[in-house]
Amino acid sequence: PYSKVVVLCFRYTKIGYAGNTEPQFIMPSCIAIRETAGVGDQAQRRLMKGVDDLDFFIGDEAIDKPNYATKWPIRHGIIEDWDLMEKFMEQVIFKYLRAEPEDHHFLMTEPPLNTPENREYLAEIMFETFNIPGLYIAVQAVLALAASWTSRQVGERTLTGIVIDSGDGVTHAIPVAEGYVIGSCIKHIPIAGRDITYFIQQLLREREVGIPPEQSLETAKAVKERYCYICPDIVKEFTKYDMDPGKWIKKYKGINAISKNEFHIDVGYERFLGPEIFFHPEFANPDFMQPISDVVDEVIQNCPIDVRRPLYKNIVLSGGSTMFRDFGRRLQRDLKRVVDARLRLSEELSGGRIKPKPMEVQVITHHMQRYAVWFGGSMLASTPEFFQVCHSKKDYEEHGPSICRHNPVFGIMS
Repeated sequence: PYSKVVVLCFRYTKIGYAGNTEPQFIMPSCIAIRETAGVGDQAQRRLMKGVDDLDFFIGDEAIDKPNYATKWPIRHGIIEDWDLMEKFMEQVIFKYLRAEPEDHHFLMTEPPLNTPENREYLAEIMFETFNIPGLYIAVQAVLALAASWTSRQVGERTLTGIVIDSGDGVTHAIPVAEGYVIGSCIKHIPIAGRDITYFIQQLLREREVGIPPEQSLETAKAVKERYCYICPDIVKEFTKYDMDPGKWIKKYKGINAISKNEFHIDVGYERFLGPEIFFHPEFANPDFMQPISDVVDEVIQNCPIDVRRPLYKNIVLSGGSTMFRDFGRRLQRDLKRVVDARLRLSEELSGGRIKPKPMEVQVITHHMQRYAVWFGGSMLASTPEFFQVCHSKKDYEEHGPSICRHNPVFGIMS
């Protein structure tokens, strides 16, 4: 029968066949087109049918293409320009996957709080333009929860939990109950991978003179990915580095892109100060002061009372910026302190009459965090009931695109 394709569209598009652990292609979600019109002038763009219509590039080829305009059809995870999105998908399917869309069911992802109209537009493109046999639109947070089932910490498979999704541009705390997102309680945190990179860049710039200015950002990114970790206590960490610098300070070697000479820098306090801004955001962003542990606690406290315990017990990490060593342990420790302090306070206020039941706080880490959403999609699309929950071409032709407004939750039954 049919095989399945999983497509994850965000700042980067990740696409591949279901059943694999990692996507086949990861590319920036941008498209380079020859055009004179601004983004809004759709009419002007539609006049350019014919050969010119096929003259465009996507992904890495589209960045800095001379004589082409580079557009980003997806902003903050939500598709803004549907004409460009259609072109983008065309090359993704035919040029990269080299697949015949009529032979594949598609699982596509959407960000939290995506509008039902957007699901309809997506269904129109996939069914009308590409003539696919089946489409399922999944919420990213639910897929991240499914991916966490691979962790040894998970006893029973559940789709109730809170997903901390931290990528390059933004971090979200998304509570999910029985596979449905509690939309009113989502919080976004304006600190993510890019902010850590900028912060490290600033720290290095103040101390190291040998870094070529045009390479300072990529150097900071390399330092972040190679050497950074989360420490339990900053003051103790500073002391450790001062006592034995030889053991803790790392050497980074880079090559100047212009002169081809080597340059060397010492990587010291940046190793733990960079990712520390998750827990002390005021280091990098004076407008935002709330540590990530407090945000998670606030999100759970805003949720209905009967799901709070299961949410504390199942905090799932997803996205590249949660990959720092000991991120999960530190978040669990800080959150446990907040929760225990609240329970102690309620006991004291009641004069010892109320003895609250201790709260179990558990942050789940696993090997698939970086591509958690994609891997979760790949897992769920490989289950037998995927074909039953897909919206088929036949249903679409009979009822129209409105059928894609609702996508039933599945995966717990298997």
